[in-house]
Amino acid sequence: MTDEGRLTATEAAVLAYEGRTWPGPGAKERAIREGLGMAPVRYYQLLNALMDDPRALAHAPGTVNRLRRIREAQRARR
Repeated sequence: MTDEGRLTATEAAVLAYEGRTWPGPGAKERAIREGLGMAPVRYYQLLNALMDDPRALAHAPGTVNRLRRIREAQRARR
């Protein structure tokens, strides 16, 4: 993360991937490995941190708010 209020290229790419739709099971994980060069576990760790980052909200409000709603619904079911 940067101190300048901007996302890194990797952080922005994670949000872009999360905003896409994927054709089937495994396609997203394969794209994460090949396109971003990271393990899906690392991707989801970064994505989780971004959901609480105000820079991410400013960069992709629709995606971040959707992810936050999903997370809250999952917590409410527990």
